[in-house]
Amino acid sequence: MMQSHIDFALASPEILLLVFGLAILLIDAVSTHPERKPTFILTLLALGVLTVVSLVQWNSGAVGRTFNGLYVADNLSHLLKVASYIAVAVTLVYGRVYAQARDMLRGGELYVLTLMALLGQMVMISAGNLISIYLGLELMSLALYALIALRRDDVVATEAAMKYFVLGALASGFLLYGMSMVYGATGQLDIAEISKVVAAGQQQELALVFGVVFLVAGLAFKLGAVPFHMWVPDVYQGSPTAVTLILGAAPKLAAFAIALRLLVEGLHGLAADWQPMLMILAVLSLAIGNLTAIAQTNFKRMLAYSTISHVGFVLLGLMSGAVAGKPDASAQAYGSALFYMLVYVLTTLGTFGMILLLSRQGFECEQIDDLKGLNRRSPWHAAILLLLMFSLTGIPPMVGFYAKLAVLQVLIDAGHVALAVIAVLFSLIGAFYYLRVVKVVYFDEPVAEVGAVSASCGQRGVLSLNGALILVLGILPGGLMALCVHAIQTSLGL
Repeated sequence: MMQSHIDFALASPEILLLVFGLAILLIDAVSTHPERKPTFILTLLALGVLTVVSLVQWNSGAVGRTFNGLYVADNLSHLLKVASYIAVAVTLVYGRVYAQARDMLRGGELYVLTLMALLGQMVMISAGNLISIYLGLELMSLALYALIALRRDDVVATEAAMKYFVLGALASGFLLYGMSMVYGATGQLDIAEISKVVAAGQQQELALVFGVVFLVAGLAFKLGAVPFHMWVPDVYQGSPTAVTLILGAAPKLAAFAIALRLLVEGLHGLAADWQPMLMILAVLSLAIGNLTAIAQTNFKRMLAYSTISHVGFVLLGLMSGAVAGKPDASAQAYGSALFYMLVYVLTTLGTFGMILLLSRQGFECEQIDDLKGLNRRSPWHAAILLLLMFSLTGIPPMVGFYAKLAVLQVLIDAGHVALAVIAVLFSLIGAFYYLRVVKVVYFDEPVAEVGAVSASCGQRGVLSLNGALILVLGILPGGLMALCVHAIQTSLGL
């Protein structure tokens, strides 16, 4: 892609989102509706418009670089942005009743801050420069810090916000220090130019390798990989569940995007240096995530450790690329990691959405025991939770099975058979705590004081669609996988 003149049309989704966010902020300031319904509807409308704009750009082949290389529009960015819009919209639909019951809608901050976090994610996804990666990251992080602490009278949520703020600042420092060392070693901030310098062998080797170490550490923080996972269980458990879902879905796509931009697009020539690091992070994440999840009685905390183990699988996909002389194999590996991340976000939306729908005024459905006898109270919700747990376990024909299979296939193709065996063993360990949830839902006696499940038609419809996609994509995964591999091939120059 040639570097173009300043082209505002390429960045129209970000510009539109900023305009929508400011307009919604002003409208909310004069709104007197106690439930903030106009703000909610306008937010969903904005996300709908953005989805259409990005799909039109994607369909028309709008690709290129603008703002002196700071911004990149390509198939990968279009795919991840559309997935992010959908994830945020679904999150807000699930979380509306929950937020209202907990007095989180006194103002429209929940919606406006979520849109600003999304804006940061979009900048990260389309970043073509180290500067724009950092700006997007900070914009997203600052909005998320505020969201976690939105319930100012909740001590647990405030503590979670402080933990995320301190550790997030540390992660940002790691990334920024790594970026400064990469700049010092290559003399470039532009990711495409860094790739050219590395390919030509003109970099200062030692400084660049140190820079890569700090970059990988910073990315591991943002993805929640061991040993940089300390914040994940505490923040997931301590945040209001609606905010946990905002934090656990779309931001993972943005973190994955900058991992691709930095490691695959910019530092592909140094794969021999960063692949062993990803391997260690992946194995540790699989081990600690799965083994610690077994001991959890809090459902949100169990899902947090489950997230850590799934990040391990994503990292295994990433480290299977850069196979010497085999660009197709590399694209397949990175495409499998992208597919796994999209499937993880889809499943996370369903699992935390279920917690949101089962919670009500004065009752947080956070303990695994709170799910006892769910099948007797609501067979439909129980069936969807069964699909979600089976997908996370990797049981066919759920999409989680195909996602795991795709990563294992590229691992074996890259010659990492031992790692594939380790991944399968830890997946079997993980099956224990997922199937324990199914056992509680279907075979335990219901808790007397927990009443019937009540949810709006919109929430039930979205949850049903969420569950159906888990099954349909598992039976027909080829289309989404081909889309992922094509996005990687056309965007990252493989």
